[in-house]
Amino acid sequence: MGITASELRANVYQLIDRVIETGQPLEIERNGHIVRIIAVEPVSRLAQLPKRSDFVRGDPEELVHLDWSAEWTP
Repeated sequence: MGITASELRANVYQLIDRVIETGQPLEIERNGHIVRIIAVEPVSRLAQLPKRSDFVRGDPEELVHLDWSAEWTP
């Protein structure tokens, strides 16, 4: 993501928090030069996955043997 120095000045804390949360570097352009803000400790890619509450927990083989005929309509 690239922004100008003026955008950085206006939203410095929010932008730094975003770099910390996502681990994605922030590029700032000023007078034709680019400066990059990066998090020193990389964020785990697994930690960035959204939390899911509607997943199936258990043995997937049990799903094969479920009887769905009462809920199915052609």
